[in-house]
Amino acid sequence: MFSGSIPALATPFAGDDFDEEAYRRFIDWQIESGSKALVPCGTTGESATLDNDEHHKVIAVCAEVAKGRVPVIAGAGSNDTQTALWHIKEAQNAGADALLLVAPYYNRPSQEGLLAHFSYLAERADLPIVLYNVPGRTVTDIAPETVIELHRRFPEKIVAIKDASGDLSRVVTHRMGAGPDFCQLSGDDPLVLAGYALGQVGCISVTANVAPKLCADFHAAAAEGDFATARELNERLYPLHRAMFADASPAPAKYALNKLFDWFSPDVRLPIMPCSDTARRQVDEAMELAGILE
Repeated sequence: MFSGSIPALATPFAGDDFDEEAYRRFIDWQIESGSKALVPCGTTGESATLDNDEHHKVIAVCAEVAKGRVPVIAGAGSNDTQTALWHIKEAQNAGADALLLVAPYYNRPSQEGLLAHFSYLAERADLPIVLYNVPGRTVTDIAPETVIELHRRFPEKIVAIKDASGDLSRVVTHRMGAGPDFCQLSGDDPLVLAGYALGQVGCISVTANVAPKLCADFHAAAAEGDFATARELNERLYPLHRAMFADASPAPAKYALNKLFDWFSPDVRLPIMPCSDTARRQVDEAMELAGILE
C-alpha cells in the first residue's frame, strides 16, 4: 500500500505562526522530487508543539496540495484515546488517505492497553492505519505479538507499521506473524538498506526532507534489488542521516532546508532549540558529501 521514500514533513514557521505558503511550496518540491507519500504532523513536523487548530490545518493543507498525486498519511496519534479519535475524524474530513498512530506516550500502557487503544480507534476510523512504534521517544513499545494481533483483528484497517525500534529482527517476526502483505516501513534512515533485505518496503524519513530525490533514487534501487547502486547511494546519504540528529530534531533538518531555500525558515518551537554551530558544521559537511548543495 505504501512504499519507497516517504518524508515525515517538517512544518515551516514564520515567527510564531504556521507558514502555509512555504509548506505548499515544500510539498510540491517533495512530490516533484519523487517522494512516494507524505506524512504531515509526525515527529519531524513538531506535532508535539502544534496546537489542535494548527495540527488539523497542516493536515488539510497537505491533503489539498497533494491532490491525490501521492498518498497523505496524517499523523493523528495521541496519548489520550479520545484526542486521537478527534484527530482521526479531522484528518478524514480534510482528505487524508491514511493515518499514522503513534504508541501512547507518557502513560506507559500495558500491551493489553495498547490492544484496547488501537482496537478502539480502528473500529471507529474509516481510513487505513499505520502503527508507529518509536519506544525511544514514547517509552512504550508495541510488542511484535501486539502488532500481529492487531493486524489479525483488523486486517483491512491496520495495514502497516513504521518501526523505529532499531530492532531489525522484528521485521522477520512481523512478516512471519502478519504475512508478507502487511506493509513494513522503517523509521530509521540508517537501517533502511538492511531492512529491505528482510522485508521492509520503504521508510518514513527525516533525511528525505532535505534530499528527496537522492532518497527516492536509493529506495528505487533497493526495491529493484540493485544493491550495488543502493549501497553507493546509501553511503552518500549516511552522513546526512547522522547529521539530522546532530541536535534535537528537527532543528538540523530545518537548518538544512533553509540552506536550500530562503523561503523555508529554520525556526523551531521551544523546547527544541535552533541548530548549534557544531551541528551546523556537521550538516554542512554532510550536504556537501551528498552532493545536494549547488
